[in-house]
Amino acid sequence: MKVLRLSRQGGARAPSAVRAGEPPPPSHGPSGQPVHTLAVTDVFQALDSSPRGLPSAAGGVRLQQQGPNELPPARGPSVWRQLAGQFTDLFAVVLMVASAITFVAYALQQPRETGTLQLAVAILCVVVLNASIGFAQEYSAERTAQTLQAMVPHRCRALRDAVLAELPVRDLVPGDLVALEAGDTVPGDCRVVEAHDLTVNNAAITGESEPVHRSAEPDETEDVLRARNCLFMGTDVITGTARAVVFATGQATEFGRIFRLTAAAPGQKTPLQRQVASMARRVAGTALAVGALLFVVRMPTGQGFVASFVFALGVMVALVPEGLPATLSVSLALGVRRMARHHALVKKLLAVEALGSTTVVCTDKTGTLTQAEMTVVRVWAWDQEHTITGVGYEPKGEVSDPASVRELLRTAALCCDARLVPPDDAGRWRVLGDTTEGALLVVAAKAGLDMAAEEAAAPRIAEHPFDSVRKLMSSVHDEGGARRVRVKGAASEVLDRCTRLDHGGGVAVLTDEERKRIAAEADELAAEGLRVLAVAGREAAGPSADRDADESDLTLLGLVGMQDPPRPEVHEAVEACHRAGIRIVMVTGDHPLTAEAVARRVGIVRSAAPTVVTGTVLDAMDESALDHLLATGGELLLCRVSPEHKMRVVTAFQRRGEVVAVTGDGANDAPALKHADIGVAMGASGTDVAREAAEMVLLDDSFGSIAVAVRLGRSVYQNIRKFLVYLFSHNIGELAPILAATFAGFPLVPITAVQVLAIDLGSDVLPALALGAEPPERDVMDRPPRPRHERLFSRAVLRRILFLGGIQAVGVCAVFFWRIHASGIPYADFTAGNPVYREAITMVQAGIVVSQFFNALAVRTERESVFRAGVLSNPWLIAAGFFGLGLMAAISYVPVLQSVFHTAPLTGGDWALLTAVGVLPLAADEARKAWLRRRTARPEGEVR
Repeated sequence: MKVLRLSRQGGARAPSAVRAGEPPPPSHGPSGQPVHTLAVTDVFQALDSSPRGLPSAAGGVRLQQQGPNELPPARGPSVWRQLAGQFTDLFAVVLMVASAITFVAYALQQPRETGTLQLAVAILCVVVLNASIGFAQEYSAERTAQTLQAMVPHRCRALRDAVLAELPVRDLVPGDLVALEAGDTVPGDCRVVEAHDLTVNNAAITGESEPVHRSAEPDETEDVLRARNCLFMGTDVITGTARAVVFATGQATEFGRIFRLTAAAPGQKTPLQRQVASMARRVAGTALAVGALLFVVRMPTGQGFVASFVFALGVMVALVPEGLPATLSVSLALGVRRMARHHALVKKLLAVEALGSTTVVCTDKTGTLTQAEMTVVRVWAWDQEHTITGVGYEPKGEVSDPASVRELLRTAALCCDARLVPPDDAGRWRVLGDTTEGALLVVAAKAGLDMAAEEAAAPRIAEHPFDSVRKLMSSVHDEGGARRVRVKGAASEVLDRCTRLDHGGGVAVLTDEERKRIAAEADELAAEGLRVLAVAGREAAGPSADRDADESDLTLLGLVGMQDPPRPEVHEAVEACHRAGIRIVMVTGDHPLTAEAVARRVGIVRSAAPTVVTGTVLDAMDESALDHLLATGGELLLCRVSPEHKMRVVTAFQRRGEVVAVTGDGANDAPALKHADIGVAMGASGTDVAREAAEMVLLDDSFGSIAVAVRLGRSVYQNIRKFLVYLFSHNIGELAPILAATFAGFPLVPITAVQVLAIDLGSDVLPALALGAEPPERDVMDRPPRPRHERLFSRAVLRRILFLGGIQAVGVCAVFFWRIHASGIPYADFTAGNPVYREAITMVQAGIVVSQFFNALAVRTERESVFRAGVLSNPWLIAAGFFGLGLMAAISYVPVLQSVFHTAPLTGGDWALLTAVGVLPLAADEARKAWLRRRTARPEGEVR
């Protein structure tokens, strides 16, 4: 979300004293004293709260009084302004100008011809109808986007009745005590009452890009925005943990005050929109140029100025694809809805475009490739391995010889911030917090430990949160007056900080030989696909705030091996990506052996020796070496990497011209998600920061949904090309007989402008809309990604337009001149009222309509036979085609319409001839597809 920086000059709320008779502002207590100047104990009293949080009943009452914690909706354009915007499209402007000129021409004619008036009215009706369709689709898409955004969970953790629980952010009220950790977005304006190495990014409010530290100490500054103990809605927690009391929610927050301004900021056009706008300018320019040329050619024939001008306008109208804007809106809206049905929420149109050309996916492991339900299956201690039964978060199972690993599991569980949540109505246990910590709590329960009692006996007095660089966490506990540090983290990192080893019966010095043996044991567990943590502890003489001191000279208690089983659908999705020419690179903070084991299970690694690179090796590489590594191709696993490594790899891939999709769930993934061509965040387990940085959110966190989204993204792009080919190819069929008659010296037009508009409305817009809903072709994931800089209206698309349009043009021209010559009447003797002429132009119009029916079937597939795909598999297209044929029949046979369109009734023989001519595009395209299928090598990027 783009947010303007607050400043005194820019209208930010300056601190002010509480005036007599006015209620205190949200950042002040009832006494009028700002809460950031109060001591922690006074903060609870000032906000009528307590260290145990609010009672649930009090929270409900305050919610009714204060209202939900929601920001005011952005004021977008009104419905009438949205509708008016449909008439500013270039095609609409060209047609409205043409209609106005035609009205003027009608007024200047002597005598006035009804056909000119009909043309002016018809053009105007096309503009109004097209605008109505476009408005309806955009309005529907906007409502759909708002509905889909509501599907993304926005929850926070708060104490209610002294129990830490998940609450919807909208239910938060002043006085609530919230728990925050790295990756969270602050849900309201809060006063910190407890902080551990807390830093936040206040860029959303102050514009400061550097993280700032926050503490619980009182701050005497006058400006609440600068108070070191205050957090503000919309800002992000970067490191550490905290507890804070909410003092303002919703519109009363600092963020709420500026939200209306920032939310109303205009959006930027996407590349696809720019391509369509550019194409519209070229088409409009071509239409005007051709119309002007034919006006000049017709003038010397004696047709008269007005008649020649109306003729040129008809040609221009024939070249303008009136249905393109509405069709484009429908296709993109359908693509977004289809992705949502497959658990992929597309937040930006750019994501739909980028998906079709993705060449590299940098995916993390936990939760995306796996089920994100870590389960401890092995514990190593005192040269013995202990097995654990049971799967998932339900504390049901057994630990072999639990007494011998009791202290190890107690230490691991005490050094956790997560909480095990009892089963819900569906009987499913959940973990509130990190899944790895949840697995440790579960195995402790399986060993018979009552962690509530253990935490009461050894309360935590300090902690050093998990650090992505150090890859470990430690907590300090008061145990009957003694002070003990408990540590858990990556085996290699913890082992480096250990000097002693607990043998159960005592503690011995950790020798180099034992250190190597333990490291080998950790590698062996990791080679089995387990995530390995080491657990250690130490006694301390007195209190210390020095993390390095607390986490040194440790005693190793043992190793814990856990696994997160792969999602069952991932293997098939990975295989689909491989077939589609998409390279998958695993980027994880896990041990290389663990990463390789999981990669083999899901099919990312299939060779005997994949390239495995750790973060340490990446640090030693310069840009040239990194480029060489990525250019070698093959299977690549990046392990023990930091967020900086991830972003560097993404940049290097983009430098090579790759289109990169990146998955992530944590706040530390946000830079890479934002820098990628398409950032994919986890909707269920991801942080608010990650979801905000991404263009797409996976509501089920599964890699399988990425593969489905890529497939649908390719389909959207292909469907846009299909209806481009469809729309422009029949324009050639409309224009060709006009040009042929002009240069052959025929005094009348083979098809009138009113007939052209009838074709565009009856057999143009509806079939094109149906093509936008075409399901993905079966082999869409068996083709390589489209080139990054390939244009929508490429040479390949133009070749297919000319191919299909040329066949239609030859057919309708042949039908027209056959009927004219069969009459035996010289060209010069033809008049507008001649029955043969009316039959001939009826044949032209019907020939175009019939050809378009078969042309729509032809463009449904690019390489596969339409008969194999199923002629009836898109019933909307068949229905739209028959609607166009029915309208054509009515124009031919209904007397009222005959007078409007100057048509004549067709015979059964005429329809048989037209059908034979109309099927030619389908037959020719089927032959072309069969030839392409026989080719062993297909040029990259060719439209087939």
